[in-house]
Amino acid sequence: MSDIIEYTDEVQELFVRFLISDSDLFARTQAILKPEYFSYRFQKTIVFVLEHVTNHAVLPTFDQIAAVTRIKYELLSDITENHQEWFLDEFETFCRRMAYKGAVIKSSEMLDTDEWVGIEDVIKQAAQVALVRDLGLDYFSDPRARLDYIRNQAGATSTGWKTIDDKLYGGVNRGELTLIAGCSGAGKSVFLQNFAVNWALAGLNVVYISLELSEQLISLRLDSMVTGIATREVMRNIDDVELKVKIRSKTAGKLRVKYMPSGSPVNAIRAYIKEYEIQSDIKVDAILVDYLDLLMPSSIKVNPSDMFIKDKYVSEELRNIAMELQLLMVSASQLNRSGVDEHEYSQANIAGGISKVMTCDNLIGIFTSNAMRERGRYQLQFLKTRSSSGVGSKIDLGFNIDTLRVSDLEDGDTDAFTASSNSIVDQLRRNNSMTPGPGRQEPANAIDESLRLRDFIKKKPLN
Repeated sequence: MSDIIEYTDEVQELFVRFLISDSDLFARTQAILKPEYFSYRFQKTIVFVLEHVTNHAVLPTFDQIAAVTRIKYELLSDITENHQEWFLDEFETFCRRMAYKGAVIKSSEMLDTDEWVGIEDVIKQAAQVALVRDLGLDYFSDPRARLDYIRNQAGATSTGWKTIDDKLYGGVNRGELTLIAGCSGAGKSVFLQNFAVNWALAGLNVVYISLELSEQLISLRLDSMVTGIATREVMRNIDDVELKVKIRSKTAGKLRVKYMPSGSPVNAIRAYIKEYEIQSDIKVDAILVDYLDLLMPSSIKVNPSDMFIKDKYVSEELRNIAMELQLLMVSASQLNRSGVDEHEYSQANIAGGISKVMTCDNLIGIFTSNAMRERGRYQLQFLKTRSSSGVGSKIDLGFNIDTLRVSDLEDGDTDAFTASSNSIVDQLRRNNSMTPGPGRQEPANAIDESLRLRDFIKKKPLN
């Protein structure tokens, strides 16, 4: 608690004397030192000292200050370590209080001009006024404690798919933003819903935010994923669905589905999470946002057609929520036109440009084809993994078209590309099973040729 009740001119003059008498104190407080925090009498002194240090890398002498500002300050001699600590504590409190005071005045002015969108940022900036006290991690001091903390406190959370976890060194981390990218109709929403089910059944409290599909449609899909009953059969088996959902709920976490209109600001999500946690008395562990491209930033007014700027701020604000609330955050993004016909995606294929790619921690592309869908296969391509070395790798997952459940492939299952090449071989088998005509080889030879073609396709890399 501060010893000073009121920051009079006498107190402010004392602060100035500390700053110009001790170069170390000035250097430690320079980041939060602003002339507007002081009364008019001392503002010219602070401006001059800041400019002099910037231009000449040294504090001005007392004679220089007196000549420029016409104020004579007395040197503070014999400043002890205890004096320094008192000054640092009091000066930090003074700067933060003045920052809050300025933020309140500026906020009232913004309200008068209907610029309410940026008020939160003004308050946040005032709250962030603080001296640097945390000097970071001493790498060599205690390796075991450091590694135990990572393992016990900051460990990754499993996605529910072992093959994905292996590429991400155990799963995804709280405070990070993971993006699922794919073409329209590729299954982005289905993947997000599978994420939600995996985490809820693992005991986490999950919120699924939809800016596109209704709460009822999403819940119907979740019914099928949780119970294993085909989506087209759910309404015919309401009793079974109800029983199975209630049984699973006994060991599962909470799963809340919330619809928000397209174009909602990111802060609407933050406000909803706060309200939900207060009313339900639970801590949210994960948020799935379906999907990022449909959100608008809260911190700045942007033209919706300027996707680069819009997505930059939206992705940053989503990640800030994940960091602030220490939860898992997964969303989705469309591919641009250049990625529609591609078999291998790159960061350049993401709609809106590189802005959201730079912000997210994990970027995973979804690829599928008609042949792969027929055999229940999806391919995931890892385009960015900040906490692992999985970039550039691909994995295949199974997909149940009836229950919409995405799962790891079982041992012995062929991967997606093999499934595609096998479908070509099967077609060749059928075409060559007829009686050979003039100039055609025997069926057995045709099958041999098709088998050789299959082996060739399997060995040939995708373009």
